[in-house]
This record gives sequence, structure tokens and C-alpha cells, in this order.
Amino acid sequence: MRKALVHLKKSDPILRSIIERVGPFRMQYGPPEFHSLAEAIVYQQLNGKAAETIFNRFAALAGYPLTPEGILKLSDEQMRGVGLSKQKSSYLRDLAAKTAGGLLDFSQLHELPDEEVIERLTQVKGIGLWTAQMFLMFSLKRANVLPTGDFGVRMAIYKHYLDVQRAKAGKNLALPKKNRKRKIKLPTPAQMEKIATAWAPYRSVACWYLWKSLDATLVSESSSLKRKT
Repeated sequence: MRKALVHLKKSDPILRSIIERVGPFRMQYGPPEFHSLAEAIVYQQLNGKAAETIFNRFAALAGYPLTPEGILKLSDEQMRGVGLSKQKSSYLRDLAAKTAGGLLDFSQLHELPDEEVIERLTQVKGIGLWTAQMFLMFSLKRANVLPTGDFGVRMAIYKHYLDVQRAKAGKNLALPKKNRKRKIKLPTPAQMEKIATAWAPYRSVACWYLWKSLDATLVSESSSLKRKT
């Protein structure tokens, strides 16, 4: 990790100041297993407390850790009873069925390049690019992932890179008072890729620091897989 931090500090002065303010790198990882991805599906589009409550009920019913067999044995009524929507239940069933049928083999994922892992995971209903990238980062420990669709990373790049540059460019302009409030325009994937070029091959580490930089109290970032900190 020292090598990654030295590289990031040397290659990007903005990121260097963020790293120095946030402190030691403390990303926590989960195992690259079926359970982690099933949990990620449960957590999708829910706030932390609600997701945790539903997940705990679901795991108590299906068994902990979650397994394909434990999920497939449940009825639709049982899954709805713990708070899972019809759509999310179908996603979990599809993940369980594809894993049980051998179409998705978690024991092989660590051997595959990032692009192929994403291709295999996104065959599952409800698993999109973002969830697959989170699995790469927080379960497979891939060091060079840039989730261009992640709101937290986009907001941090806007705040530390784009908005700062815009403010500097316009600081000498005598704008009317009513026009002084700037609109937030989040970066495009192309803009993010350009800024992150200097971070490679440690873009995952850079993203962790960007997530942390948004929290003034340095509590936690908005990642999905159990909100890893």
C-alpha cells in the first residue's frame, strides 16, 4: 500500500492533499463469494438502516452466510415477508439459479481480468456495471477500478477538481449577486477517465480517498457492499 500512496501523492497534488487530510488507507474487504454479491443486491437503492434490517431478516430465513440453496428454497411469500420487493426477489433467485447451475463460478473469478469478471456478473438480473465494479473493488481487491457511474466519486471529482478550477477562472469576474450561485455539473465518464489517468494502476485506492473526502468527519463512504470503511 505504501507504493500506491507514494505513486498517488507524486502523480496528483490534489489527491496528495486529500490523502494527507484523510490519513491511513483503511478499506475493508469482503470475501469474493456468493454471499457478498447477494448482500449487495439486497442493499441496492435502500438507505443503510432499512437495508440492514431487511438483510438481517432475509439472512435469518435463508441462512447465514447466504447460499444459492438457501435462497432457492424460499417461496415468494417468504421473500416478500422480510421486505424484499418482487423485482429484488427475482434478482436474488436469478443469481442463485445461475450459481447453482454452474453458469457463475465464484471460485474462478479471482483468476479472470476485470473486464471478464464484469461480463460474467452482469449476466445476472439486477447486476449492473456499478455493482460489478464494487465487487471488483471490495471483494476481489482489484486496485485499478474507476466506477465512473458512482455518485460519490463523481461528486468528489467535481468538488476537488472541476469546481475549484471553475471558481479560480471566475474569481475576478464581477457577477451579479443573483448569479453567484453555481450549478453543480457532475463530470462525464470521459472527464473522469482523463483526470484518473495519473492514478493508474491504483485508481481504486484513489476512489476510496475521494469517498472519504466527502465526509467532513471522515466517517464512511457511500459504497454498497456493506458500506465498507
